[in-house]
Amino acid sequence: QVQLVESGGGLVQPGGSLRLSCAATGSMFSIYVMAWYRQAPGKQRQLVARIGRDGTTNYADSVKGRFTISRDSAKNTVYLQMNSLKPEDTAVYYCNKWGTTYWGQGTQVTVSS
Repeated sequence: QVQLVESGGGLVQPGGSLRLSCAATGSMFSIYVMAWYRQAPGKQRQLVARIGRDGTTNYADSVKGRFTISRDSAKNTVYLQMNSLKPEDTAVYYCNKWGTTYWGQGTQVTVSS
C-alpha cells in the first residue's frame, strides 16, 4: 500500500513559478518510478513528467524546458518545479506511482492574470 500526498498548488500569474511536492509512504520509495500527471477541465488526464529510480527523466513536449521533475529519496518525496507558467498549464496535478493505481488527491494549479 502506497499513499501519496501532493502540495504546492495555487494561483500564479503567467510567467510565474510553482513547485509541487508529493510525499509518499513506503520503505521502497527509492526504487519507485514516479510520475506527475495533470487534468484540465473537460480533458483527459495526461502525463507531464516521469522520473526513474536512476534519475532518468521524461517530459511531455508541452512542458520541456519549463518543468523539472526531481526526487529526494531521503524524504520520500518527488517534486515538480514549474517555471514560465502559461494559462494552458491550468489543471489539477496528480502524483502517481508509475504503472499502478496509486494516485494522490491532486493539487490545483491555476495560471491567470
